[in-house]
Amino acid sequence: MKVFKFGGASVKDADSVKNVAKVLESQGFQSCLMVVSAMGKTTNALEEVVDLYFKKEHYDGKIQEVKAAHIAIAQGLFRENHKVFGEIALFFDDIDSFLRRNKSPNYNFVYDQVVGCGEMISSIIISEYLNEKQFTNQWLDARDYIKTDDSYREGNVHWAKTEAFIKNLRPDVSYVTQGFIGSDDNNFTTTLGREGSDYSAAIFANCLNAEAMTIWKDVPGVMTGDPRKFEHTELLSCLSYEEAIEMAYYGASVIHPKTLQPLQQKDIPFYVKSFLQPEKEGTKVGHHNNREKAETYILKENQHLIRISTRDFSFIAEDHISQIFNLLARYKIKVSLMQNSAISLALCLEDKFDHTDEFLGELSGEFDTEIIRNVTLLTVRNSNPETAGIHYQNKNILLEQVSRNTVQLVSV
Repeated sequence: MKVFKFGGASVKDADSVKNVAKVLESQGFQSCLMVVSAMGKTTNALEEVVDLYFKKEHYDGKIQEVKAAHIAIAQGLFRENHKVFGEIALFFDDIDSFLRRNKSPNYNFVYDQVVGCGEMISSIIISEYLNEKQFTNQWLDARDYIKTDDSYREGNVHWAKTEAFIKNLRPDVSYVTQGFIGSDDNNFTTTLGREGSDYSAAIFANCLNAEAMTIWKDVPGVMTGDPRKFEHTELLSCLSYEEAIEMAYYGASVIHPKTLQPLQQKDIPFYVKSFLQPEKEGTKVGHHNNREKAETYILKENQHLIRISTRDFSFIAEDHISQIFNLLARYKIKVSLMQNSAISLALCLEDKFDHTDEFLGELSGEFDTEIIRNVTLLTVRNSNPETAGIHYQNKNILLEQVSRNTVQLVSV
């Protein structure tokens, strides 16, 4: 069985969904499991619903706006009386019903129950449309197969349970299911982290021992840099798992950080291809040496640079570092870069749950802290020493770290 994953940009409107069918016509849909994301900017819109709910502001209008957008997409795909319109309405009724009866003050729990609906609605529309076009498939609820703990918005997969469920899928049947979501032991929806649909596809691929996994993007494959942020980027036609994992770790947006390990464990080839040009080869990631050692550029924005120092000028020792990292883990703040001296520790942090102030508050009893918010982190892999100076131009460099083949610069 092969696994395909289509992201939000590839299913953003009716014409895009029709294009998915054209991709499948050229690539084949036999014995295929398709993982789909929410349509377009649906996740952002449903996040707004959750924010309005917790602000105790009217959220009904936003729900109706998102519902109308999905109905408009369906109207471009189906006849007027198709059953899919009733199914769409039911999902939005469920969102409204949940928010009206919910008693939980846990933002992350509420987020997962609401925002996860985007993938459910998208997958229903796509499954029904493909069946109309003779791409016969069964719709699956991913929550019945991917089981996690109750770490809402960052669910940790229970691999043994998940594999036991997924192994029941038939290899001679094609399926359409959702990315991004799973469920905990109480069958509440959990999400796997923002942009986690690639990871969902890798979980299914691992448990199915898939012959290959392909994610379909609006770019030709893995590039030497994000074309929206860097000039003169080039396609990387071939990558090793190791280099791809490094790029994902440093923040390459085309690869979700958790995606590669499940594939590498089973030696499953991984392709990144364009849904706009499906005939092109794209990028292949697998167990082989890189054919190319091109300089690659990764930019992470909305980072925070924090400097932590001891008040008595004692060394930053192992016990201090352990204490600091335990707090980071508690608040789910991720370290993008660290650098320490005798009496201070500099951390470039990614805080998607907005816990930085709480983290600093906990440190204030024992440490002096200084923070610079909204900095950028540029990582240059396979850096060319002869041209490295260009990366320093027109930047206020706050922190620099250079290793054998990687340069990292924090700047404002």
